[in-house]
Amino acid sequence: MRRSRGLASALALSLAGSGAAVGLGLVPRAAAVTPPVAFTADPLPTWQPNGVVWALAEAGGTVFAGGTFSTVRPPAGGGGAERSAVNFAAFDAATGAPGSCELSFTIGSGTATVRALTLSPDKKTLYAGGYFGAVNGTPVSSMAAIDVATCTVNQSFRPAFAATVRAIAVTDDTVYAGGDFLTVAGQPRQRFAAVGAADGALRPFRADADDPGRAVEVTPDGRNVLLGGDFFTVNGMNTHALAVVDATSGALAKTYPGFIETNSVVKDIATDATGFYTANEGTGGGVFDGRIALNLSDFNQRWRDTCLGATQAVLPYRGVLYSASHAHDCSSVGEYPDGQRHHLLAQPTTSVGKLGWAPDTNDGIGEGIGPRVMTVGAKAATPYLWVGGEFTTVNGAAQQSLTHFSSTDDTGAPTTPVASAAAFRPGEVQVRWRTSLDLDDSALTYRIYRNGAATPIGTVTADSLFFKRPQASWTDTTAQAGQSYAYRVTATDAAGNVSAPSGTASVTVPTSADAYPSQVRADGAQLYWRYDESSLPYVADSSDGNQAGVHQNAPALRQSPGAVGGASTAIGFNGTNAHVYGDRRQSVGSTYSIETWFRTGTTQGGKLVGFGNQQINGSSQYDKHVYMTDDGRLVYGVYTGATRTITTAASYNDDKWHHVVATQGPGGMTLYVDGAQKGTLNVTTHENFTGYWRVGFDGLGGWPDRPTSEHFAGLIDETAVYPGVLSAAQVQNHYALASAPADTVVQVTASEDTYANAGAPDGNYGTSGSLAVRGTSLYASYLRFGLPAAPAGTVLKSAALSVKTSTMAGAGTTDTVSVVPVTGAWSEAGTTYNNRPGLGATALGAFPGVPDGSAVHTAGLDTAAVAGALGGSYGLALTSAGTDALWLWSSEAAANEGTPRLTLTFGAP
Repeated sequence: MRRSRGLASALALSLAGSGAAVGLGLVPRAAAVTPPVAFTADPLPTWQPNGVVWALAEAGGTVFAGGTFSTVRPPAGGGGAERSAVNFAAFDAATGAPGSCELSFTIGSGTATVRALTLSPDKKTLYAGGYFGAVNGTPVSSMAAIDVATCTVNQSFRPAFAATVRAIAVTDDTVYAGGDFLTVAGQPRQRFAAVGAADGALRPFRADADDPGRAVEVTPDGRNVLLGGDFFTVNGMNTHALAVVDATSGALAKTYPGFIETNSVVKDIATDATGFYTANEGTGGGVFDGRIALNLSDFNQRWRDTCLGATQAVLPYRGVLYSASHAHDCSSVGEYPDGQRHHLLAQPTTSVGKLGWAPDTNDGIGEGIGPRVMTVGAKAATPYLWVGGEFTTVNGAAQQSLTHFSSTDDTGAPTTPVASAAAFRPGEVQVRWRTSLDLDDSALTYRIYRNGAATPIGTVTADSLFFKRPQASWTDTTAQAGQSYAYRVTATDAAGNVSAPSGTASVTVPTSADAYPSQVRADGAQLYWRYDESSLPYVADSSDGNQAGVHQNAPALRQSPGAVGGASTAIGFNGTNAHVYGDRRQSVGSTYSIETWFRTGTTQGGKLVGFGNQQINGSSQYDKHVYMTDDGRLVYGVYTGATRTITTAASYNDDKWHHVVATQGPGGMTLYVDGAQKGTLNVTTHENFTGYWRVGFDGLGGWPDRPTSEHFAGLIDETAVYPGVLSAAQVQNHYALASAPADTVVQVTASEDTYANAGAPDGNYGTSGSLAVRGTSLYASYLRFGLPAAPAGTVLKSAALSVKTSTMAGAGTTDTVSVVPVTGAWSEAGTTYNNRPGLGATALGAFPGVPDGSAVHTAGLDTAAVAGALGGSYGLALTSAGTDALWLWSSEAAANEGTPRLTLTFGAP
């Protein structure tokens, strides 16, 4: 039996026998990955064959690889020269370097290949199967026994298989084989056979199948043999692709008629202490391509994973089932829709759901399958997961056919979070980000930093997977109205690997509630995309639902003016390939409302917003949508077995902003445009499926007045989805609030700045990258700002000054620093201590002590005083009465983050 593949207990015993303190069945040291995953996703340097690896086995710290190849070469950047390796090579389990055992598997005509490698239970003999006629010149017939200690062929083991051997399992005295053969030693044995482990003599075991055998495994108690392959009958009984037989006679113990689809086969079987697992591959439509877990107690199904993508190998290890496939569609198990292929996955042996382990390969050469085989090897008490196949890259880097992963030394950092920040009311900032991807850690810790401080202001833990990266958020309740803040976010995994910080997310806190978004949130939106992002590919959710979106094919960002008053922007779609899709798979209840704003002049129509079962590709299920016809009319539709729609009489492709709301609930369907009801329909149901909210594109086949294009060309803004029905009054209120006055924020950087130094009374520091403040011996800093006039119909509602401490040790101060008006004349180039200007007596604001560490700090200023200086030049001085100096970056410093800076908020009187 393939103890080297499936049974960690045998490996643990081999380590214990060598004096190792921890076996493979125990927790490896310092794995630093999210349990129960045991291996990192960081590939280690591994020598690589020039063909396909079909088989792997491990003994005593050496991994044996068999396949169809002729040489092995160093990994990229590694030392050494390519060397001959004819369909077989041995490697150090830890370093991935070639070992001393060299065997050539050849045949007189045709292409030799090694398809199976399995160790005897005592790890002293390696059994090899495939299609070959000699090993190092010793004649054999598609199966050979190799003495592990001497790396020589056991010439007393001479079974004669008449065709390819594809699978081997071994007990103390018996070798079981599956493959293409019809005879063994001249005797009938159709696709499965058993021979003596010592001499290869044919055993009476008969489990004759009508089509090839691809997998064979012995149950841990040794009483039964598990068979997998292409077959439809075993010993004349109907049992497609899977069967359980008696280990002595081959008599059927369990059949599986109709259990696996007729166009699917079993490629691999592996066992653990309580179950066995199948890897399945199908051809054509309606296939089963996933994995099945069955109980050893009764041989019945425990669970079935119906992901599509040709599973080639399964490996249970410490409660986790690792698999090799090219899984491209796991929507049937509630995970991800058809799209990108994922080749290495992990899930609990007890359930279907995927775990946070997903290193990846490409499809590679040959059949373009990717990985085909896995085994666990160990050296110095450290387990390693080895993967072979026909891939040519691992995690995007060149590496052919063979790679391995350690159970220790996780070195891969999470991807950089993509963050944004929004403030809808005084005293509160919502910082949100798309959770990071870490291929071996699903549980990550996020730290939020404000204004460049070295110490985080908040910490959040959140889970993410490669197909599920939800938005995480944190609310800063210490933010002050009228002040500006800059936030950055980092992600840290269990090993302490830290991502690069996110880009800066800046926001100014309003002095009064922002009317439109505040009302959308108050009315219960559970998805709210405002499209204010300045970078791809993350669309922030401004509701409390944390339902982020993702840009597809780079729609145009920050299109201005947006649909509502204020600084918020819109998003632009090109009508050919751009759209936004939701990042959360969900179902939609019987009541909901969809809301968005749009502006277009298109004559080709397109979908504005809707719900579909795909993210990137066009959906095969789609309803609960609003689309535009070629002549600009709007259609709101659901599917109930037939399309049920409301269509407007008027057209709205007039290149003006329009507001559309579609609701469905116990009262039926209602469509509103620009605050007015445009139609109703007494339909209270819709198609019930799981999917994603989408904006700008999705399928419309079979719908009335189908437009020329399913892609929308134009601007979209303020998309929201609610779990309930918006009333007519709420819809009208939203429409009216879009034109309500909103605060305007203007940021002004210093046009001049310098400081005076009592220690150098004639010195001028106008070109210095620093500013300084101290009472004794005096430092005083001077700042000049060109203030704008108040926009028409507004007044100044708040003013704040922001400065940034330098990286100098002890740059902060325990003293209070006052902000006072400058009353005398001064210039950046000419001011010294001796000619420093006069100052006003009344402070406009103050910094009550500034901590060490380079960070931005903000102080509110007297609004009336600043308002009196609008439309002109305004001078401010920073002074102190203490002895602890404050050191700041000046406007000349590259690290100043736009400081010194005034933030002015204007609004309605």
